[in-house]
Amino acid sequence: MTDIFLYTGLYLSFLMLLSLYRAVFGPTVLDRLVGVNAVGSKTVILLLLIGLIYGRLEMFVDIALAYALLNFMAVLAASRYFQKKKGLYEEPP
Repeated sequence: MTDIFLYTGLYLSFLMLLSLYRAVFGPTVLDRLVGVNAVGSKTVILLLLIGLIYGRLEMFVDIALAYALLNFMAVLAASRYFQKKKGLYEEPP
């Protein structure tokens, strides 16, 4: 069963690289924010898989929840900043 978790984690890491590419080379700010959010969401799942591999799921659930909350707040703050200050959307006069 550990091998299944390990291969799933490796596959998830590959998918994180694709999301990281979108976060770095995204043509718009929205693409970059979505890429960063996707990397953060996949990291939470990867933390849970690591907890299953090591047999300490209860410890890694707490870490994953804290990271998920931090990821959500960071993306929310960044999107609000770009909406207000950088003109993410055109506001009618």
